Amino acid sequence: MKTSYIKKVSLSIFVLMGVTSFAQEIDVNLQMRPRYEYRNGFKGLMLDNELPTSFISQRTRLNFNFKQEKISAKLTLQNVRTWGDVKTTATNDKNGVMLFEAWGQYSFNDSWNARLGRQVISYDNQRIFGEIDWIQQGQSHDALVVSYKKDKNQLDLGAALNADTEGLYRDLYVTNYKNMQYAWYHTVFSDLQMSLLALNTGFQYEEPITTDLKVDYMQTFGTFLKYKKNKLDADLGIYAQTGKSRLATNNTSVSAYNIGLNVNYAFTEKVKAGLGYELLSGKDQTDTDDKIKSFNPIFGTNHAFNGLMDYFYVGNHKNTVGLQDFFLKFNYVSDKWKFSVTPHMFMTAADVIDPSYITRTMDSYLGTEIDLVASYELHKNIGISAGYSQMFGSETLEVLKAGNKGLDNNWVFVMININPRIFNSSK
Repeated sequence: MKTSYIKKVSLSIFVLMGVTSFAQEIDVNLQMRPRYEYRNGFKGLMLDNELPTSFISQRTRLNFNFKQEKISAKLTLQNVRTWGDVKTTATNDKNGVMLFEAWGQYSFNDSWNARLGRQVISYDNQRIFGEIDWIQQGQSHDALVVSYKKDKNQLDLGAALNADTEGLYRDLYVTNYKNMQYAWYHTVFSDLQMSLLALNTGFQYEEPITTDLKVDYMQTFGTFLKYKKNKLDADLGIYAQTGKSRLATNNTSVSAYNIGLNVNYAFTEKVKAGLGYELLSGKDQTDTDDKIKSFNPIFGTNHAFNGLMDYFYVGNHKNTVGLQDFFLKFNYVSDKWKFSVTPHMFMTAADVIDPSYITRTMDSYLGTEIDLVASYELHKNIGISAGYSQMFGSETLEVLKAGNKGLDNNWVFVMININPRIFNSSK
């Protein structure tokens, strides 16, 4: 880390400790999470002329949590690196320190509060809004979120406005969404929980001829239902997308949808099994309509869906033929151990043209992926997890993603999560 960043962190700790006589609660904790990965066909089938790779990445986070009467705040500093990207005799850090979270919250009364600043926005099963904790940098937003909570009901209203700099004149912004507004409502009916989401996202673009700056708005809305009774639990998510989204030089309307269903049954306290299906709409490759028919899980934790090898919707596979995912889940828990086996069968949701015979389409079957994961609690502040995944691809998957299905397309990870509490004071 650069010296200036170390000074800032030290000063922050000093200030927080210095106000303990006035604070109700201060908590400081550290996370160090190195992860080894072996990639041999990760995100796409292995190419004939390429070799697998391996590396270790690491996330280091320092979390400050503060609460006093009606005020609460959080500051999270993080450094993300790949082991070796800074030489051993470096005089500064290539990656530096970034703000993952930096927000303040005020509670007007027992029901209403407002949170302002850099924050995680995560709801339900994280299909539309998620933290994406798997990626080392995570995901957070610069936003204002107003919340209402009473009894079994919660309503969140959020908004964001983004720009690159404190400019003097309007300038094109393409780093992220230009603005965002959403409403999320959650309620509980006995064994059933229900959430409703309405999200509006605006993306800015420049007209190619007039050079005027305009914003296209896309709406995502739907519901998430969760049921749990005795040994059975299930959830259902249904979402649709409308509005406009700019592709190339055309303004095109959006008409897409997503349906996901999971059903699980706990046979014993240690053994649980389930099955599920998800459909993300796509567009036939023979379809000449300008309309976008492919669903985009816009801010979702996509690594948690559709297999751990990230072949679909993790920075890829958007605006294509969509996806159908049939899967089983087997979980076993014993003391400090957890084991899971999850086979997936993938199919397209729309037609793929056969490149050898452009007048006919290919089989919709994309492949089968098997994910094996084990985790162990070494200490209350130390957890270890490891996994192995294997993809058995098809000819259709080769056409969509290139590569060779006949090669050993697999992936391995080993991750250690160290999360000690450094300081805590409650009054």
